[in-house]
Amino acid sequence: MAYRDLGDFLARLEKNGQLKRINVPVSQDLEITEIADRVMKGNSAENVALLFENVRNHTSRMPVLIGMFGTEQRMAWALGVERLNELNDKLAAFISLDMPKGLIEKAQRGLEMLNGLKNTEPRYVNRADCQQVVMDKPSLSALPIIKCWPLDAGRYITLPSVFSRDPKTGKRNVGMYRLQVLDDQTLGMHWQRHKGGAEHQRVAQDVGTEKIPVAVALGGDPAITWAGSAPLPPDVDEIMLAGWLRGKSVDLVKCLTQPIEVPADSEIVIEGYVDPREQEIEGPFGDHTGYYSNADYYPVMHVTAITHRTDAIYPTTIVGKPPMEDVWMGKATERLFLPLMKLFQSEIVDVNMPAEGAFHNLVIVSIKKRYPGQARKVMFGIWGMGLMLLTKTIIVVDADVDVQNLSQVAFEVLANYDPLRDVQIVSGPTDDLDHASLEKNFGGKMGIDATRKTDRDPGPHQKWPPEIAMSPEIKALVSSRWKEYGF
Repeated sequence: MAYRDLGDFLARLEKNGQLKRINVPVSQDLEITEIADRVMKGNSAENVALLFENVRNHTSRMPVLIGMFGTEQRMAWALGVERLNELNDKLAAFISLDMPKGLIEKAQRGLEMLNGLKNTEPRYVNRADCQQVVMDKPSLSALPIIKCWPLDAGRYITLPSVFSRDPKTGKRNVGMYRLQVLDDQTLGMHWQRHKGGAEHQRVAQDVGTEKIPVAVALGGDPAITWAGSAPLPPDVDEIMLAGWLRGKSVDLVKCLTQPIEVPADSEIVIEGYVDPREQEIEGPFGDHTGYYSNADYYPVMHVTAITHRTDAIYPTTIVGKPPMEDVWMGKATERLFLPLMKLFQSEIVDVNMPAEGAFHNLVIVSIKKRYPGQARKVMFGIWGMGLMLLTKTIIVVDADVDVQNLSQVAFEVLANYDPLRDVQIVSGPTDDLDHASLEKNFGGKMGIDATRKTDRDPGPHQKWPPEIAMSPEIKALVSSRWKEYGF
C-alpha cells in the first residue's frame, strides 16, 4: 500500500485510534523524550503515536511527530501489510526459485515479477510539495529539532533519510544517520565506517572530490523513511526497495542547490554538502544500546537550503533502553530479510534479533540440523552476510525451538550446551556503538551451538537422553475427559 504522504499515513493512524494530538505547550528539549518514553513503555492502550502541536518557544509552529513506528501494528501498516510476518511471505514468494508448473502458471509468475520490478524504479517529477516553502536564509533553528537525553551534546535529527551518491559510480545511497546540530548552518554527520555514506566519503578522498552533495529528507511515505534503515548490499537502491514495498514507484524531485534528488512527498528537505576531509567532534548521544555513545570525530554537513511543505510536520524518534520505537523498525528488517538468509543458508528456519540485544548484540537462529558442525557453518555464514558481520553473539538452536520465545530459548541453551565444546570465540569488526569491545570497531564475537547432539556429532559428549514427553494416547485420553475432572 502506498501512502500519498506522511499526512495520509497519520490519517489512518488517527482513524484507528493510534494517534494522539497534544495541544498543551511542551519543550523540544527533554520533555518530548520523557513523554514519548513513558508512552512507549506503558500499557498497550496508551502506546500511540504522538503529535505535539504546540512546541514551546518555537516560532515555526511546526508540529512534532514521534512514535509512528512504535508498535508492531503501526510498523506493519507503515510498510503496507497487516502483520510483519507478511513481509517474510511477500519476499519469499517474490524470490522463490521453485519452477512454476504449466504454461499459465509460468506466465503469471513472470508477469508478477515484471510488475514488481517495474514498481521499484523511481519516477522523476518537476514540482513537489516538499518545495512549497523555500527559506530565504536557511537556518536549522527554524526546525523543532529535539534534545533527547540530558548528557546529549546538543539537539539531534534522529529520523532522517540521508541521500548521497558514490562520487565514482553515481550510485545512490540512502541511510538513516543521526545528525547533531552544531550551529544554525552545520550538522554533525554520524555515518559509521561500515555504512554507505562513509564509503562515499572514502571514495571522495581517493578521487579528490572536494564536496559530496547530500540531502536530508524528513517525512513522506513511511516506507521510504524505513528503507533508509535497511541493511542493504551496497549496490541495492533503498528507493527501489521502498517502491517494491509500496507497490508503486517513488516520485523524486531535484534539489534546488545540490545535484541530488529526494522524495517529492517529503515534509522537510535540508540540502547541503560534506567536505570529505573536514571533521568535527560529534556526540555524546544517548543511543539504542541504553548507554551514551562516546564523542568522536565525524564529517560535517554544511546547509545550503531548507525547503518544506506549507503545513509541514517534523518527524523524530528517540532511542535508549528498550523497548522503544526502533525495536519494531528492527523487527521489520528481521522479517523482511529472513527469506534472503534462507536463500543462502537453506537450513535456517527462523531468526530473532531481540530488543534486549540491541540488534547487533544477539541473533538467535533455529536450523534443520543434518550433519556435524552445521551450527558453526551457520554462525560463520551469518557473520559473512553484509552488516551481520557486526553481530556480537549468535545462538543456534534446533528447528523445533521457537526463537521468538526467549524463555524457551534460554531453557534449550542452558540444557544443551557445554562451554568447553559448544562455544566458538572469534574476533573481528564490531559496531561503532559497542562500548564494550576491546577497541573501537574491533573485538570478540561468540557463537553458541545449543543444538541437541547426536552420535554423529564429534565428542566428547555423553549419550544424549530423550526429552520428556507424554504419550499421545494419554494426552488424547486426558483431553477427552477434561471436563469430567471438574476443570
